[in-house]
Amino acid sequence: MTREQVAGANRVVVKVGSSSLTTTTGGIDPDRIRSLVDALAGVRARGAEVVLVSSGAIATGLAPLGLVRRPRDLATQQAAASVGQGLLVHRYHEELSRHGVVAGQVLLTVDDVTRRSHYRNAYRTFAKLLDLGVLPVVNENDTVATSEIRFGDNDRLAALVAHLVHADLLLLLSDVEGLYDGNPAAGGATLLGEVASPADLVDVRIGRTGSSGVGTGGMQTKVEAARIATGAGIPVVLTSAALAAPALAGEPVGTLFHPTGRRRPTRLLWLAHATEGKGQVVLDAGAVRAVTERRASLLPAGITDVRGVFTGGDPVDLVDPSGVPVARGLVNYGSDELPGLLGRSTRDLARELGSSYEREVVHRDDLVLLPRT
Repeated sequence: MTREQVAGANRVVVKVGSSSLTTTTGGIDPDRIRSLVDALAGVRARGAEVVLVSSGAIATGLAPLGLVRRPRDLATQQAAASVGQGLLVHRYHEELSRHGVVAGQVLLTVDDVTRRSHYRNAYRTFAKLLDLGVLPVVNENDTVATSEIRFGDNDRLAALVAHLVHADLLLLLSDVEGLYDGNPAAGGATLLGEVASPADLVDVRIGRTGSSGVGTGGMQTKVEAARIATGAGIPVVLTSAALAAPALAGEPVGTLFHPTGRRRPTRLLWLAHATEGKGQVVLDAGAVRAVTERRASLLPAGITDVRGVFTGGDPVDLVDPSGVPVARGLVNYGSDELPGLLGRSTRDLARELGSSYEREVVHRDDLVLLPRT
């Protein structure tokens, strides 16, 4: 991957955080929005397609509601998002219209990138918007979130969206120039121009550099997003919002993360990075080897225990005898039904209970291995 290839990307996903869009008091900074839109319009002008993943709804809603800082409770966060999302998208619409570009709002929840049927619908929506020449502006649907809005989630969301739309490049914009090998505020840190593999990060001290009072992200979440995207074959550039235009033009700014893997089946990417296990099934040593080494399906005979409450179709973690997760998969049985099947062969189960029980607990096509730490 070269900077020239970055400049030639045909479909680009750009992620910008709250701190790169707002003033220190939390309101929209018109100059920052205008500068970013101008950079995106430049990419569009050369014939490429752009998807923007934009944080900032909650931050934008602070000033109109008379709030001086980001609220901690979910209800007030949702209220701020409700007020701020419309203002934010309206600002993007105004700025993009100067370039003759139409903006389209896309609000996603975790379900939209974890459930397969929703994922396919999301893909079709993006495909049609891009086919019509629209620039999608994506954000998490904070207003209807049913759990606490998680730290740095839009960085991960951007990596998943990049995979969803088959992007050629992911640009992560922060409020620092790129990835340093230490804390740049402390002095003596060096900017890493390129990261060719995870091994390049072994001696890098990654902290919360880049977080602010209005955003939730930090450098750790951006590096994790870069790992997700590059592991799926998508190059990533990480730099500051002020350097968006030169970064998209292929100039040597920020940090370029090289692809480390190939594009993966959609279900495996979201299963690994956009879900949490609803429960656990404990495997014996033989089942661990079968799943991790032979990439076999998980059968009832190899399970020794069931933990948590889940239903058929939920993601569950497969753990070894010591409780370390080794894989995650979509389970075919609920936690109320599974205990009665443990340690038994599918042939015996089918003979006693019927042919519907002659199936895997987790099929190998619905299973992804997790990194061992």
